This record gives sequence, structure tokens and C-alpha cells, in this order.
Amino acid sequence: MSCLMVERCGGVAFKWLEQNVIQVRMLADGRLNAGHAGVLLAERRGSYPPIDLRILKTNSRPGEVESGTRRKLKRLLSFQRYCHASRLLRGLMPHTPGSLHLLDDDYLGQAAHMLSKVDTWNFDIFLFDRLTNGNSLVTLMCHLFNVCGLIHHFQLDMVKLHRFLGMVQEDYHSHNPYHNAVHAADVTQAMYCYIKETKLAEQLTPLDVFLGLMAAAAHDVDHPGVNQPFLIKTRHHLASLYQNTSVLESHHWRSTVGMLRESGLLSHLPADMSQDIEQQLGSLILATDINRQNEFLITLREHLDNQDMDLQLATHRHFILQIALKCADVCNPCREWELSRQWSERVCEEFYRQGDMERKFDLEISPLCDQQTDSVPAIQIGFISYIVEPLFEEWQRFTEPSMLSQIMMGHLHKNKACWSRLRYVHTLAETKTHPHVEEPEPEGGQEEAEDIP
Repeated sequence: MSCLMVERCGGVAFKWLEQNVIQVRMLADGRLNAGHAGVLLAERRGSYPPIDLRILKTNSRPGEVESGTRRKLKRLLSFQRYCHASRLLRGLMPHTPGSLHLLDDDYLGQAAHMLSKVDTWNFDIFLFDRLTNGNSLVTLMCHLFNVCGLIHHFQLDMVKLHRFLGMVQEDYHSHNPYHNAVHAADVTQAMYCYIKETKLAEQLTPLDVFLGLMAAAAHDVDHPGVNQPFLIKTRHHLASLYQNTSVLESHHWRSTVGMLRESGLLSHLPADMSQDIEQQLGSLILATDINRQNEFLITLREHLDNQDMDLQLATHRHFILQIALKCADVCNPCREWELSRQWSERVCEEFYRQGDMERKFDLEISPLCDQQTDSVPAIQIGFISYIVEPLFEEWQRFTEPSMLSQIMMGHLHKNKACWSRLRYVHTLAETKTHPHVEEPEPEGGQEEAEDIP
């Protein structure tokens, strides 16, 4: 048998001869090598020199990527800030039996009130992130691990837990408009809502809940802000490493495994159990690959049509966790309009940045990434029609009768109608700018056109 070895690397950067250097930082990397049978090995970040991506085959410039030693020192100082300076870690000793006061007096107002309603669908993750001073993912995960009884059940060391979560949060790129730690927190909150659904809550084990929340929190860790086709056409080493298949998802998983090993969060568990957790996390994170959408959708429909879903079987529970994570990852159109709109604008901004980068270096512009031709309303309507609606229609079949699913589908249909009206306005404006273009008819009739938001 063969095994997988994960090597943690200090950083990866894009470099060109031009003065304008665009960096896509990847703080964690994984290389697959042959090793000892049945063992998944991990190295600490910074143990190996950084790897340079050179789109134009330039020589690397010294000093452009942080050294491994400096990065390890930065990591240590970051952890010390969490342990000694962060208000989130003060008062960890419970004031009352069975409670963990993760927020001190400065946060016990609105943030604590929001956490008391963390299982509601109108949860505003943007507000929560502001109230926690940018620590929404760490705060949310600690709270959920506590209320779900996972800290006690798995006898988790609180310092190691905070260290791991701090590493995960830090390794999301804050400069990404969409794929950042706030997105991870939003997906985690949605995942918690889904595992609270009656059909799931009655069947899931503590391990299932642990895996679901962990996968949600880490599913996009160290995302570079560009998609898989971009990595492939620029010959990024990750694309070659993972043979152009689930490139980003594989990287997110391997990075998560490395951080689990580095933090020692699971070091007290039996080796076979921790290894199983790592593998199941990989299966969940890899399921978020949008290219595997039809694969999972067809299987879910078959189970629902045949009425043979048995959640007493571990394999079936794991499959439903995969579906739940996929739903949580693309649930933005199912949120209230104001939240949904913000996420839509953020993801399109990230697309447009990639398109601008591709245009600048004479690369073929990827679909949906051309700001000159791909409008936000058009992108969202396509995303809802071909990805979100089919998935959530089947999820509603699985969870019925579910009030949450009814709420989500209601928001989804309203948001799609809003985007359709906005697309009409956008097209109408283009018609006036270019008179030769035929004036469009509003979708849904004249009555809808008069009710533009």
C-alpha cells in the first residue's frame, strides 16, 4: 500500500519581470510523496523553502517571499497574541457549571446576543465579524463546539483548539473579497443550521457533528482568490501536483491536515481515530468541488426517489454531510436579500479581479470574469438557475417538512426575481448607451419592471 505525505511550505507567490508584482499568497502547500503504508504524515509550515510560481519563467527575486524562520516566528507571536492579548481568550474558566465564557465584558452585549440566536437563518455574519473584531470564525467555532458538547466529548485541550482555529482563520486571505474567513464563518453557521434539522439531529453522532463543523470552517482555507482553471493555465505547481483535479479542494484539505498536526489538537486521540478524522475531513472538503455537482445531485435524487436513505448507516450519514456542506457553501442566494446581495457583489468582485489579471498578462479571460461583459445580475441568475436551485430543491425533499427549507426557498425565488429585474435595468441602460441594440422586454412582464428595487 502507499501513503500520503504532506509537506508544509512557507509561501507561494506569482512573480513577473514587470515592476507590478502580483502575489497570490498560499501559506500552506502539500506535496504527495510515497511513504510508509497507511500513514498520513505532516510537516510544520516553514519546514521547507518557499516555492515560486513564474508565469513568464522569470528568476525569483530575493526577499519577495517571507522566509520560513520569519513565518514560524510570526506564527508563534500570533499564537501568543491569542493566548495573552486577545479578549476572546480571557475568562476561559466557566463562571457557571457547563458554560464557557469565550467573550469578556466588551463582547457580552450584541455579540453574545447574536450567538444565542446562532441557529436562526437571518444571522448577520458581517455584523458578527465586526462585533468580534474580525474574529468571527474563531469565536463562532468555539461557541458551537461548546454548545454541541464536542469539547467535553472529545476531551479537547482549549489552548490547542484556539491555536488550531487561530491558524485556520489566519490562513484565510483577508484581501480576498469573497473567499476569506468571513465566508468560512458564514458557511459554518449555515452548516450548524442544517445539522440542527430534525431528520439529521436525531441521527448524527458527535463525530459527525465534529466533522461537519470542522470541514465547514476549513473548506476554503488558504484560497488564493483565483479558480482552478487559472491555476491550470498558469501552470501552477498545485495544478500539476493534483493532476488538474480538485486542485483547490485538495490543497484546502492538506492544509487543514497540516494545521491539525501542527496544533496537536487530535494528538491525544488513538492514531487510527485521528487518521480516520483526517480522511473523512478530506472526503467532505473534496465534495465542495463545483465540478462534482452533478455526481452528488444524481446520487441524492436516486436515494430520494428510491426512499432508501438510511441515516443509521455511517456511509449514508457521511453522504448527507457532504450534501449539507455543499448546500452551506452555496447558500448565499438563499439568505435575505441584503445579505445575499453583499455576497453576490463580493464573489463577482473576486471574479473580476481574476479577469483583470488575465487581461493584463494576455491570458484568456475565464468565464464570468470579464467585468465588461459579465454583469453581476447575469452571473447570479445563471448561478441560481444551474447550481443553487437544483441542489436546494433536492435538499428540501430530503428535509421536508422543514420550516428552514421553506424559508430558504422563499428567499431564493425572491432574490432570483430581484436579480432578473436588475438585469433588465442593466440591459436597458446599455440599450440607451448603444441605440442599435434592441430594447429588451422585462422578465415577468411590465408589472415587475415597474417594481425595480
